[in-house]
Amino acid sequence: MRVLLLEDDTLLNEIIEEFLEELDYEVVSTHDGQEALEIIYEEHFDLLILDVNVPSINGFDLLKSLKENKIDIPTIYITSLHTSKDIQEGFESGADDYIKKPFHLSELKLRINNVKRLRQIDNSGQVKLNNEISYNYDTKYITVEKQETHLSKTEAKVFEYLIKNKNRAVSIEEISLNNWLYDEAPTATTIRTYIKNLRKILGKDKILNLKAVGYKITL
Repeated sequence: MRVLLLEDDTLLNEIIEEFLEELDYEVVSTHDGQEALEIIYEEHFDLLILDVNVPSINGFDLLKSLKENKIDIPTIYITSLHTSKDIQEGFESGADDYIKKPFHLSELKLRINNVKRLRQIDNSGQVKLNNEISYNYDTKYITVEKQETHLSKTEAKVFEYLIKNKNRAVSIEEISLNNWLYDEAPTATTIRTYIKNLRKILGKDKILNLKAVGYKITL
């Protein structure tokens, strides 16, 4: 399970990162909101743990930006903002939970486990996309009604980008620019072939081809 940790207090950042790694989570930590946003667009994460008062972009605005772009990642706020108005803004921005500082690490563990239970996430990287379809980010297996299909590395990149941008149409050019360096990118025809393969696995109705716009996954 991959976790992005945004916390600008250096000592607290290190303490939480070490604690999460002891629980066998893979952690990417940062102290800056803008940097966190860029990393989220570049990589896959199963959970975000966000402080609010951080440089560049605060935690509330960061999550609002993700939600506006149809990116839905389970999120827990850890913050010293204690008023009911702050808590309301946190949940209205799209958070799954809100922890007031100071807190015990054992409480953070309990809150993470609860979010995992509610969002149906497990430590193996398996995520349930709907009642019939699940995907394992670590092994790159799609399971559709108990039938498993392994994706190639490139197919997985395309599929994960579609998931990250679910319910929004993305063009072939956008998929290419956001997943590969210019000289490493597969051709547009190759990417279309991968999407055709994914439609065979999932069902044509799960990846819509919107003429002159792009592709949209509907799960």
